[in-house]
Amino acid sequence: MPVIRNLGRAASQLLQSSGCGCGVSLVPVRAIGVSPRQVASDASFHSVTFSESDHPRVLITGGLGQLGVGLAKLLRKRFGKNNVILSDIRKPADNVFYSGPFIFADILDYKNLREIVVNNRITWLFHYSALLSAVGEANVPLARAVNITGLHNVLDIAAEHNLRLFVPSTIGAFGPTSPRDPTPDLCIQRPRTIYGVSKVHAELMGEYYHYRYGLDFRCLRYPGIISADSQPGGGTTDYAVQIFHDAIKTGKFQCYLRPDTRLPMMYIDDCLKATLEVMEAPAEALSMRTYNISAMSFTPEELAQEVQKYVPELQMTYNVDQVRQAIADSWPMNFDDSNARRDWGWKHDYDLPELVTTMFSYLGSDSRIAQAN
Repeated sequence: MPVIRNLGRAASQLLQSSGCGCGVSLVPVRAIGVSPRQVASDASFHSVTFSESDHPRVLITGGLGQLGVGLAKLLRKRFGKNNVILSDIRKPADNVFYSGPFIFADILDYKNLREIVVNNRITWLFHYSALLSAVGEANVPLARAVNITGLHNVLDIAAEHNLRLFVPSTIGAFGPTSPRDPTPDLCIQRPRTIYGVSKVHAELMGEYYHYRYGLDFRCLRYPGIISADSQPGGGTTDYAVQIFHDAIKTGKFQCYLRPDTRLPMMYIDDCLKATLEVMEAPAEALSMRTYNISAMSFTPEELAQEVQKYVPELQMTYNVDQVRQAIADSWPMNFDDSNARRDWGWKHDYDLPELVTTMFSYLGSDSRIAQAN
């Protein structure tokens, strides 16, 4: 199996070379059906006695990425700490490990994943394991294995065990022939990255499983997600996170996109709130399986102007990365999320000024905020 071995080596190299927390987690490639790490029935997370209630039993795959840890924290407040299991293939930091149940889970190991679902009576599954846009273009075979084969395992297990399944999609699911301003829920997509192709595949497969097998599949197309507690992880919109770190550390930032490149964005708290809301929405309220969600849309130039209210000395320069620029030029400029607002009451809390204030507050620049105010 030379292909599997090559993919495994590639995954190992990527994991070893990564010096920061990525937006979503990477998973290694193994032959499906081989489960070298079985889930023991007496594992510590399994020995907890769950209260008999209507709370869901939740599993989050790819949980050590940008969104997984925050989502686990939100869900544990809502449903109880021991009802939410975070999983990944990497070793968690101490604060994550001791905050609630954590388990090793490889989405390409079908048997292992199935055992986790059965042994822990999982009812909700949030599937966050994927390779992002720029990282995926650098290693298409690995992205294909993780984003597509891994998804197939999750879909089959979710359908077999009657789970409510959430799979995030992205602005990257659209392409250069899609309407860009605004981009509706239903339109031509035709993305030109493996990341985007895999997300369109996920949307369509989830919808098919819903109509064919009755799977309760739910999906949101995320815009660029901005968070203070994670480092950029290979996404095209990551400049909107890096600018805050560089502004505080050096007062200089070089952007890889043109100053007029407009993309939809969202603060992470709004993203997590929307995810929980769509999962809790009554099935009869959902008119579709995949929804756009949005909060704001801005360009690098507009973001820099807002940042300069807090860091007036910020020097903004541009060195356009043609690969990322081509990706951004094929993506929506604005999302039409009217269906989400109508069907299940979606409403964002953060606009651009509030986003910038919050980011500087979390990154330890309170003195700058006081000075700006």
